[in-house]
This record gives sequence, structure tokens and C-alpha cells, in this order.
Amino acid sequence: MNNRAKSLIALVPVAVLILLLALDIVIFGSDSILGASQVALLCAAGVCIALSMWLYKKPWKEFEKAISENVGEVAGAIMILFLIGAISGTWTMSGVVPAFICYGLKIISPKVFLLTACLLCALVSLLIGSSWTTIATVGVALLGIGRAEGFSDALTAGAVISGAYFGDKISPLSDTTVLASSVNRVDLFAHIRYMMITTVPSFVITLIIFTLIGLFHGSADALKMTEYADVLSARFNITPWLLIVPVITGVLIWRKMPALVVLALSALTAAIAALIFQPGVISEIGSKVTEGSPARILYTGIVETIYNSVSLETGNPDVNQLVASRGMLGMLNTVYLIICAMCFGACMQCSGMISDLARSLSPLTRTRAGLVGTTVFTGTALNGIVSDQYLSIILTSSIYRESFEKGGYEGRLLSRSVEDSATVTSPLFPWSSCGMTQATILSVPTLAYAPFCFFNIISPLMSFLIAAIGYKIVKKEVAEGGR
Repeated sequence: MNNRAKSLIALVPVAVLILLLALDIVIFGSDSILGASQVALLCAAGVCIALSMWLYKKPWKEFEKAISENVGEVAGAIMILFLIGAISGTWTMSGVVPAFICYGLKIISPKVFLLTACLLCALVSLLIGSSWTTIATVGVALLGIGRAEGFSDALTAGAVISGAYFGDKISPLSDTTVLASSVNRVDLFAHIRYMMITTVPSFVITLIIFTLIGLFHGSADALKMTEYADVLSARFNITPWLLIVPVITGVLIWRKMPALVVLALSALTAAIAALIFQPGVISEIGSKVTEGSPARILYTGIVETIYNSVSLETGNPDVNQLVASRGMLGMLNTVYLIICAMCFGACMQCSGMISDLARSLSPLTRTRAGLVGTTVFTGTALNGIVSDQYLSIILTSSIYRESFEKGGYEGRLLSRSVEDSATVTSPLFPWSSCGMTQATILSVPTLAYAPFCFFNIISPLMSFLIAAIGYKIVKKEVAEGGR
């Protein structure tokens, strides 16, 4: 079987996946995560396995092993998701998120809110090296402030995600940044410095866009903002002491504690704060589930806050949404989706279909711009095919390493091209692990916030533009002899 035929066959599972996902979105809308998207991924994986076993005589045991290894690799991410769900509940019901919202409404002007949100998330993500943690903590609080100041959830989510992924991308603490540099055998800080050439212009353009949107945003309803703050203050005990929770979390991050440890201790600290500052709220939650002594009710309330999806009646429907939390239980659909996505990615990789698809693009890599552009396209496309940014980084690097070496280009050009695509476009796909995680954390559908993730959209385009211009792109022999 020739290469052209293999490439066409490799397109079949991808076409099936795209068709089923599009059908799911049309029929189920944002509820497609509740099962339809998972079924689509498993059906596409089944098509991939059937074609491989029939045409290439690939044994089932190889697929079974690949699926087991792929799913096992995301066990840590699944635990992080559950802990993020716990933080969602404890930070909200302890009053930490309501306190952030109340103080933010007094400090941040609506005209510069989007700019401030983007910059704040960029700074936090840069310091901690995690876009997920930034979005789950600071991002959730900013979403509430944005809603009170008259911004749509989708627009605020776009600013939060843009900033978080900028910081994540250039942070030496980021696992994706370390991964992209290490698999391409490039010094970490050389990789980061080289990324600045494309990343900084992309972020500056993003900030300009958010600034203009904010300046032309209509005046916020001051009465509504005051009402939000008053309702929250009446329902929760708002005190500066609540800020101890994020401060402790920040110290743990600064001490470079593992992410799982940081998130677990942050949730525990917030749970203790909830018992100290919001005993009435916790008792109310516990009394809906059990009866008995006050201690029993408080214990039940804390467990419900950590695990279950809980809500409070505040007398204001909008504020009710702000203080509703998902808990660990609310992350289950995202976990199911990630597992199904890993199954599909494992099947595509094990069958060799990903390599077949990449081979069909090789004629486009003969020029500098074509090589970078194809790499960027592949990194972006793989986020939609394998649904995981880590796999996308590794596979894209492996596919094009030889082409970059033959062309005489530095490894840092490949590592930058991979980060400009595989890292930043991951939250733009509704069925990817990042896309569904951010949609779940922020309660905003991926397709709703994606058009406003300006940094994530501009970065791949900027990578291609810089390659077309040729700025700071040199051949190895020139770099070694003259720099």
C-alpha cells in the first residue's frame, strides 16, 4: 500500500470524529460533554482500530497496551482536576471567592477590567507555572467581578485564559515549557528567550485588543455592582482574614511544592477557613443532607462542599450563580472525556496513522516558512486529534525533528514552533483535556470563550509571520560560527 493511500485511510477516523462531534454540538449544544462527545471519541477510536486490524493486521494487544499507557499518563491530571473541584467548593463557601469579588468591585475600574484580568493571570501563571491552577483560583474570582461589571462570561474567560497561557508558556516552572525544550534538546532558558520573539508581540496585541474593548464598554451599572457586593456581604462574613488562604497557597507555590500537594493543602486551608468564618453557610449545606448534632451537620457540610455540587440562595439569581460550586463531583464528566480522548489518541498513535498524516504534509516543508507553518499546523491539529497538549508537543517534535535538522535550523526554532501551537491552542478544542477543563472550571462552553482567547489565536499566526520574515532565524553553521 503506497503512502498516499495510507494518508487517505488515516483521515477516516479523524473525519468520523469531526462529523460526530459536529453532530453532537448541533443536537446537544454545550451538554455534549454529558456523554455525546465521549461516545464520539470512542466510536472514532473503534474505527481506527478496525481499519488497522483489517488493513495492517495490527494485533489488538498493541492497542490495549497503548490505551493502558496513555490513560495511565493522565492519572496525575485527573487527580489535579478532582482537587480543583474541591478548591472550587471550599474557596467559594469559605468566602474567599466572594471576598475577591467584593474587593475587586471596589478596586478595578470596568474600563480596564479586561486588561487587568489578563495581566493579573499572566503574572500569577508566570510565577507558578500553571495555567490550570491560575484559572481555577484567580480566574474564577475574576469571572464573578466581570459579570458584576457587565462583561459577558465568555469575554472574561477569554481574558483570563489568554493571560494564564501567556504566563504558563514563558514560565521556567511550566511543565509544557520544560517538556518542549527537553524533547528538542534545547536549553530551557535559551528556549524561553527565543520564544519571546513571537510571544511578546502576540501578548502586546492581545492587551491592546482587551484595552480597546474595555474603553468602548458601556458604563457599568453602579447600582448593580453595589447590589452584588451588598448581597455577598450579607450572605458571607467578608473579612481580610480570608485572604490568608490565597497567601498560604502562594507561599506553597513559591516553595515549589508539587501541584497535588499545593492544591490539596489549599483546599484543606479553605475548608478550615469555612468552619471558622462561615459556620452558618456550612451548617445550611449540611442540614440539607443530614440531621443531628451541630458537629455532625458541620462535618457533613464540609464534605458536601468538597465533594458535591452545592448552591446557596442569596435572593439574587445572578449572585446565586456566582456562589454555586461544582465540587469534585462536577469534574467527573471532564474526567470521562479525558479518558475517552486518551483512548482515541492512543489508537491513532499506535496504528501509525498520525505519522501517515504528517507524511502527507512533507511537500510543504521545503521552505523556511513552509516548514514552520506546517509544524504549527500539525501542533494545532494534533490537539484536536489526540486531545492532549503533552502528546501534541511530543509527537510534533518527533515528526519534524529530522526536517529541521536537514534544513540546518536550530533546535530552538522547532521547540518554539511547537510551543506556539501545541501549548497555546489546547484550550480552543471543546473535546481536548484543556478545553473541557477550562470550560468546566469557568462554567463557560469552549466554543463560547474560544473567539476571545486572542493570545491563543494570535500566537500560531505570529509564529508563521516571524518565520516568513526570517527574523532571528539562522542556520546552525551560521549560529555556531558567528554568534
